[in-house]
Amino acid sequence: MSAALLFLPGEARPLGARPLTEQPLLVLVGLTGVGKSSLIGALGYPTLPDRRELVDRFVLPRYGYVPGQPLDRSQRFALTRRFRQEHPGGVAEILAQSWVEPRWPLLFDGLRGEAEVAYALQHLPQSYFVVLEARDITRLSRLLGRGDTFDRAEVRPEEQAALQALAQGVLSPAELAEALAWGWAHGELAAKLKIVAEERKNYDPAGARRVLQGSPRALFLDTEALSLAEEVAAVRDWLEERHALHPSH
Repeated sequence: MSAALLFLPGEARPLGARPLTEQPLLVLVGLTGVGKSSLIGALGYPTLPDRRELVDRFVLPRYGYVPGQPLDRSQRFALTRRFRQEHPGGVAEILAQSWVEPRWPLLFDGLRGEAEVAYALQHLPQSYFVVLEARDITRLSRLLGRGDTFDRAEVRPEEQAALQALAQGVLSPAELAEALAWGWAHGELAAKLKIVAEERKNYDPAGARRVLQGSPRALFLDTEALSLAEEVAAVRDWLEERHALHPSH
């Protein structure tokens, strides 16, 4: 897997660079823990700087932060939420103003939520979308590392009450009980659950499906039902079909 350069608005670019709006791009869509990193590694396609780097390079400096300055996930969510309020297309707006040196397949990780995907669908007309989906409890489990129910940790009543409040609208009571049975320390479980809850608050997991359902430019993968090898095969087969339709890619 090799890295490709992305030239953001206002940055110097080489003569061979072209607007990303004119180039085919494979975009991964999905929240933390759906399996994007695993799929990227297995595909081995050239990748653009990912979502986190774009936020570091373009979004945070707008609000007085510099790359490398410590920010926890909640602080980053607050700043990216502010950016989306000012620019509803979010990270997709940054991509639509950026330039690349042409190559294919070229992969970007990743877009989230209905507004970003809708903007990209309209303003990146050569792009294709692979939407990775998984339940919130599965994403939580992957963030923690697979839990072993054999090694349980006691959770005090006040700790369980705090987790129940955090899990509201994210996990069902039965799913929370399952998560508690994994045996993780309360603080670790709460920290990862907070990430899942904050993402759900900022990005509706079903939003991308609403925008892309039925589009020939979208492929949906259930990462709970498919093995990584099956996901890779599905993406490669789908891209071969796209290449047959558009051989210039």
